[in-house]
Amino acid sequence: MEQTIEQKLRALWLLQTIHTKVDKIRQVRGELPMEVSDLEDDIAGLETRIEKIRGELDELEDAIVNRRNMIQDAQAAIKKYEGQLNEVKNNREYDAITKEIEIQGLDIQVSEKKIREFEFEISNKTEVYESTQETLESAKKDLEVKKGELDTITGETQKEEDELVKQADKAEKAIEERLLRVYRRLRPSFKNGLAVVSIDRDSCSGCHNKIPPQKQLEIRQRKKIIVCEHCGRVLVDEALAEETAAPSVA
Repeated sequence: MEQTIEQKLRALWLLQTIHTKVDKIRQVRGELPMEVSDLEDDIAGLETRIEKIRGELDELEDAIVNRRNMIQDAQAAIKKYEGQLNEVKNNREYDAITKEIEIQGLDIQVSEKKIREFEFEISNKTEVYESTQETLESAKKDLEVKKGELDTITGETQKEEDELVKQADKAEKAIEERLLRVYRRLRPSFKNGLAVVSIDRDSCSGCHNKIPPQKQLEIRQRKKIIVCEHCGRVLVDEALAEETAAPSVA
């Protein structure tokens, strides 16, 4: 049996009142779910950063070890060349060995300079590493607190929300698909989620613009679906709104 316009309006209003109750429960949680999610993202980012810095520090420490090994090798080479100086037979051999000693000495200077640079970089990165660790620990503590608050609020309201969601699912089945699509499109368009509103003091209770008397009469007759010409919300009369309420949740 096809629904009358009044039945359709009552079904829409009932769904709206149920969803409004769900919205209020979620408002109690405020920004907590988003804050928890943001903190979890921040922590993941900090952990990735710490891991990256730790890897860079390891590479720098390895580079220092390599440079120190190079210095030891160069010192050993110098010692060997200095021993060979005592056995040279001509100036050409002497100049060649002296040149090698000079090259090894320059290599040592370069390695020592590089070690100083690496140590300076390690110092800077260690400061960043420690600062990031502190930020991470602080974020973890904040997350623990926020999760605790969210769990408390959720625990207090979850049963009621679950029951209301079931009621909403049931209420949606009583609404024809075309109207349901309109309702679902309208709800996200308004911050308060009100797609269906009543007349209040001769005005649309959604946008508070005045409704002409003739239009109010048509709304009260419940013979057609009427939307506010200003905000586009579906309008119902005050009596229908009072008569049709969401079932209470035990």
